[in-house]
Amino acid sequence: MQTQTLLAFTTIAGLSILSPGPAILLSLKNGASYGTRSVMWSALGNVSGIFCLSTTAFLGLGALLNSSAFLFAAVKIIGALYLFYIGVKQLLGKGSVLAQETSHATLSEKPTRKKLFGEAFLTASTNPKALMFFTALFPHFINPNEALAPQFFILMSIFMAMSYLTHLMYAQLAARAMHVLVKPRFVKWINRVVGAAFISFGAMLLSLRRQTA
Repeated sequence: MQTQTLLAFTTIAGLSILSPGPAILLSLKNGASYGTRSVMWSALGNVSGIFCLSTTAFLGLGALLNSSAFLFAAVKIIGALYLFYIGVKQLLGKGSVLAQETSHATLSEKPTRKKLFGEAFLTASTNPKALMFFTALFPHFINPNEALAPQFFILMSIFMAMSYLTHLMYAQLAARAMHVLVKPRFVKWINRVVGAAFISFGAMLLSLRRQTA
């Protein structure tokens, strides 16, 4: 692949990855709550979900999803309900989402690697907006006259590496600010903002319309 193509893809991918979304918010929450190391697992779940979506788009299933009202609605509703679940759980939760690594926390409160991975994987893999992004993005950077699979893996390696590092960066920022965020006066405000944000993302997902010719 040409260097010019790779640079253009990296630029667009970087802007997409840095944009706030449910996956970024999840990394901020986990980074502040459990430390940067925990986000190593949730970020891995996120990029795994991204890889599944991108592979789906590469195989042409993204176009199928976009042409089928039923499939599109099903994936959209599942993704939105999961975001609603996280948001409501946060709003109704006792204590601060960012306070679970304080001296009062118990070992049982810290989620397992499997749970961290699974939560991030579901957040990433049930987002049809991301699927449409990959479906629309790849054709502009893949040369149909060359072998497709190597080009796909090169582009996805770039995207996944950038995404993984970005999530760790956000987690590190949140972890450094934890001593401020766990103060009692911030607890209720943070819970409401985090919960409302996830519910808003779910509502935005429900309002998403499939593209029509």
